Amino acid sequence: MTDSGRRRRWPRASWGMLAWLTAVWVLLWGDITMANAVAGLGVALFVTTVAPLPRAPFDGRFRPWGVVRLVVRFAYDVVVASLQIAGMAVLRRQPRGAVIRVRLRGHSDSYLTATAGMTSLVPGSIVVEAHRLTGTLYIHVFDVELAGGLENAHRIVLDQEERILRAFASRDQLIDAGYVPGSSPRAGRLTTEGAEGR
Repeated sequence: MTDSGRRRRWPRASWGMLAWLTAVWVLLWGDITMANAVAGLGVALFVTTVAPLPRAPFDGRFRPWGVVRLVVRFAYDVVVASLQIAGMAVLRRQPRGAVIRVRLRGHSDSYLTATAGMTSLVPGSIVVEAHRLTGTLYIHVFDVELAGGLENAHRIVLDQEERILRAFASRDQLIDAGYVPGSSPRAGRLTTEGAEGR
């Protein structure tokens, strides 16, 4: 196949990207049905055909178990946060919000963007600013008590980033972020000596 043939291929996006966009569509509707899945796939095909993203090299590694952990925990967080905020609304409790600064451990724009996006999709937290050069996110927390305190809110974002890295980052990217390579957080973090000795 010629280069021009590759550029004109359809669909323009990979099936992994189409599956991800379809899953996001279904999650946004909040109702897992065949009609929503088909509609989501149609929207994904339309968007990636009309406004295709430029090809970006992926130097990471796809870890199926890491992806499963990421998706399941994300769905769990969305459901729990939705119920908590609904409970606050019913009880008419006044939220005590705050803006926290989280310095991410990874050094990739892709993972910073993914962490910011998934954090904002969980009810009760929204990214208000992101600094790509420093890898820092500023996040508005709807209610500090609901988040378990400022330190816990900070940890939740770093845990989300770790799940993303363990699902998609390369071995070198994980080590660079201070993690022992592997798809599970049980692999742990590198010691300071281990990180410096690399």
